[in-house]
Amino acid sequence: MPRFFAFVLSLILTIAPVLAAEAEAPLERYVYGNPDVPREGAVSGGLLLNGGGARNPQALRWFFEKAGRGHIVILSASFGKDTAEEFMRHPQGPLSVEVLIFHARAQATDPAVLASIARADGIFISGGDQSRYVNFWRGTEVARLLDAHVAAGKPLGGTSAGLAMLGEKLYGAMDDGSVTSKEALAQPFGPANTIEGDFLHLPLLQGVITDSHFKERDRLGRLFAFLAKAQMGRATTAPAMIGLGIDEDTALVVEPDGSARIHAQTADGLVWIVDGTALRDVAPPMAPLTSGMVKVTVADANSRIHLPSGRVERPREEQVYRASEGTLVRLSTKASISAKR
Repeated sequence: MPRFFAFVLSLILTIAPVLAAEAEAPLERYVYGNPDVPREGAVSGGLLLNGGGARNPQALRWFFEKAGRGHIVILSASFGKDTAEEFMRHPQGPLSVEVLIFHARAQATDPAVLASIARADGIFISGGDQSRYVNFWRGTEVARLLDAHVAAGKPLGGTSAGLAMLGEKLYGAMDDGSVTSKEALAQPFGPANTIEGDFLHLPLLQGVITDSHFKERDRLGRLFAFLAKAQMGRATTAPAMIGLGIDEDTALVVEPDGSARIHAQTADGLVWIVDGTALRDVAPPMAPLTSGMVKVTVADANSRIHLPSGRVERPREEQVYRASEGTLVRLSTKASISAKR
């Protein structure tokens, strides 16, 4: 028993300074340009879904035009100054960019922070550690204002961890790690596959869970596992969820009607849509993932994607997989007209 108490005391002494430093760290705020200059353009809705890596100039231009080339707020819990400087260097960039970097949940109640978010013409959620976003923002006025921003017909974007936050369900990385496909397939309902909900409530991403750095980090398997865990207990009357995987250096720009196009820095920048129908109620809970046939639709710059259904016009190809004892087995691949151009 003394050994147990010694362990607990050691844990407290280790964690307490970290928590204290986090609580005392002030919110970082950086302003580029002049946020008091009236914008000239009209604001309209849309979602900018970035897969991490380099941002496509055309996609950024689309986002800035959606914001009336007005005032952008970047929300972060890790970094964001470099992104702000990139935005301001863009030839069709905004009038101003304000960066808000959070270090504690209490900062989500700061009146000045909330006022900046409320008056933003466009909001962009930076990459970093999505568990901080969950811990700092879920259930706060910040999350409510993000929902209200989209409902008011203003554009919202996110990249990497910021992209993860936008779906109905999200991978929260709550164990301070980043689960791999191999790990997630081995234990889809295990503690490392931390699926969270009730964060944002965006109609165009209802029934969607996202992932980024997709092809580059071999994340198809973990998206299968995300869908399996995210749909546990989902009402049978609700449609099956879809997984949306976006490659690095690739962006999906989504119009208010849900139609979306891909802008990528390279020809092999793709978006992957996983149909979660066969991943509902898979069992047994702790065993390696085993499923029926799962359709994966691959879209490229010639495709048009419709959200939240996941329907794709002119797909690059359609693939069929099944999960067998924690391993993905490709059953077939059908190239489309788009791929034969």
